[in-house]
Amino acid sequence: MTRHPSFGIFLALFGALAISPDTLLMRWSQMSGAQMIAWRGLLMGTMLLSAWLVFRRGHLHRDLRLVATGAGILVVFCQFANASLFAVGIAAAPVSVVLFSVSTVPVFAALLSRIFLKEPSHWSTWAAIAAVLGGIGLAVFGKTPGMAVGTPILGAAAGLGVALSLALTFVTIRRTPDLPILLAVGCGAVLAGAAALIRTGPETMFDGRIWAIALAGGLVLPVSFFSLSFASRHTPASNVSLVMLLETILGPIWVWAGTGEAPTPAMLTGGAIVIASLMLYLWHSERRKASHLTRAGTLPLEGSETAPQGGK
Repeated sequence: MTRHPSFGIFLALFGALAISPDTLLMRWSQMSGAQMIAWRGLLMGTMLLSAWLVFRRGHLHRDLRLVATGAGILVVFCQFANASLFAVGIAAAPVSVVLFSVSTVPVFAALLSRIFLKEPSHWSTWAAIAAVLGGIGLAVFGKTPGMAVGTPILGAAAGLGVALSLALTFVTIRRTPDLPILLAVGCGAVLAGAAALIRTGPETMFDGRIWAIALAGGLVLPVSFFSLSFASRHTPASNVSLVMLLETILGPIWVWAGTGEAPTPAMLTGGAIVIASLMLYLWHSERRKASHLTRAGTLPLEGSETAPQGGK
C-alpha cells in the first residue's frame, strides 16, 4: 500500500529511540567485548530469524536465493562487522568516543547514496549534518578532567567502521527493495555471535550480568535494527542515519541515569545543538514535502509498496 511521505522518518525515529539504552545495558552487563558480541549476536540473530520464519513462511526459498546474491551477502557482511566492531569499541573506550564516531553515518550515507543511488542530498541535509556533528563534537571532546579514558583511538576506529557498515547497509537495502531484511541482518548477527563464542569459549559466557545483555540482544537490538533498516526503504539513507544521531546524545544520558555519571556542561550544550538541529531539519523537510504535494496535487510514494517481511 501507499505510505505517507513521513512514514520512513518516523519509523527511523522510533528505531533510534529504541536503541538509545543499548550502551547502558552493555555497561551494566560488565562483560568483555567478545562476550557481548557472542550474546548480542546470537540473541538478536535468533530473534530476527525466528520472526523471518513466522512472517515469511511462504517465501523462504525465494528469500534464501535473494540473500545469496551480491546485495544480500553484502548486508550480511555489514551486519557481521557492525555487531563485532561496536561491542569491541564499547568494551575498549569511553561510550562518547564510540558514539561520536558512529555519528558519522550520515556522511558515509550521503556519499554512498550519491555513488550508488544517484540521490543528490538537499543542501538542508548537509547543513544539518554539519550542525549535528558540531554539537556532538562539543559534547564529546569538551570533557572535564577525570573522565574515563579507555583506548580512544581503538574506540574511534571501531565507531568509524560501524558507521561505514551501517551506511552501506541502509543504501544497499534501499537499492534492493526485495532483499529480505530479517534474514540478511539475522544471518550477519548469528555469524558474528558464533565467531565470538568460538573465540571467547563457552566457559566464560556466564561471567557478568546476563539479564542486561539478554535484554539488549533479545529485545532492544532486534526491534531497533529492523525499524531502522525498514525505514531506509521509505526515506533516503541520509535521513535515517541523521535521525540515528539521537543515540549519540541519548546514550550518555541513559548511562548517567543508570550509573550516576552526570553529563558535563559541554555535553548538555552539544546535546541541545543536536536536538535543535534535528528538529529544524525535520520541520524543513516536512515543509518541502508539503510544498511538493501542493504543486503535484498527489501523494508520492517513497520506497517500495511491498512490505518486505510481512508476507501476503
